[in-house]
Amino acid sequence: MEATGGGLLPRPGRNVNSEGARVLDSVGTATAAAAVAVSDGELVGRARRVLRAEAEALLALEQRIGEAFLRAVRLIGEAPGRVIVSGVGKSGVVGRKIAATLTSTGTPAIFLHPVEGLHGDLGIVGPGDVALLISKSGESDELSGLVQYLSRLGVAIVVLCGRPDSALARAATVVLDCSVAEEACPFDLAPTTSTTAAMAMGDALAVALLLRKGFTRDDFARLHPGGALGRKLTLRVSDVMLREDYPFLPPDGSMRRCVVLLAEKRGTVPIVDGDQRVVGVVTAGDLTRLMERQEKFLDIPVSQVMNRNPKITGPDVLGAAAVYQMEKFGIMAMPVVDGEQRLLGIVHLHDLLRAGAV
Repeated sequence: MEATGGGLLPRPGRNVNSEGARVLDSVGTATAAAAVAVSDGELVGRARRVLRAEAEALLALEQRIGEAFLRAVRLIGEAPGRVIVSGVGKSGVVGRKIAATLTSTGTPAIFLHPVEGLHGDLGIVGPGDVALLISKSGESDELSGLVQYLSRLGVAIVVLCGRPDSALARAATVVLDCSVAEEACPFDLAPTTSTTAAMAMGDALAVALLLRKGFTRDDFARLHPGGALGRKLTLRVSDVMLREDYPFLPPDGSMRRCVVLLAEKRGTVPIVDGDQRVVGVVTAGDLTRLMERQEKFLDIPVSQVMNRNPKITGPDVLGAAAVYQMEKFGIMAMPVVDGEQRLLGIVHLHDLLRAGAV
């Protein structure tokens, strides 16, 4: 037989005596019966109570944000080293997420499992580091052992726990009270409300530190170069715009030539003066409106048709901002110009969307 979290189970290939079989059978039957006995309404009601319990816990947590929180922010923000985050079980899972959030918002952090820490990984802890320890009970044997060595190293300790009078809290430099009235679990056992509270407190710390450091969108983009988020924060108009073989005409150019360019070059033709400065734009929409009111138009100059106040953009503008501008004004493309309004190229909405600008 093999021990499991729920009791003893037979090893593959072994016979189970009849009594054991009956026990396993009865457990399975009871579980199945219990599952059938719960109605959809009860499930929905329980789910809503879970969310309500966790929401109420966060509102209570909000009221505790004060001097202790500010001390923790100052302690971490002024530390020359990293934040060493640690926790056991579900608190450890929360700790990994907090460490990741801190790191991605400009506060270097790393997760240290307390058991591994006592078996060699304490080597990652250095002078000037701050420890952020997470525990609902504040009585974790693993964290208590770690605290002794952190104290010897002179590391300041911030504790997120559910019992401000616990042994872990007494050893801390700063205690952040993350206590909850009860877990959302119907047995008040499974870490649910308590882990939500701890994670929310970690987010609050990360955002406060972000503001304290003057962390910017550009800083965020620098730390998130990959994936959809990275593209949204880093993609510029210059990365997507057409730099060659884009259409343009002088103000005295004919609509006959403009119609050809509109058909060949995706519906937008910038109009430029002798210095290549953009003075207008003709679009497929302008052509449609012209055809509706005037039969003979091919030989008139584009200056009589063009929009003299076109929407333009620059090469360093974020792609997401260019998309927003085009969607706001219902246009499909914009001339890209330099500081002197000279034409550098054209950027199309579809190209920005295809590149992942939003």
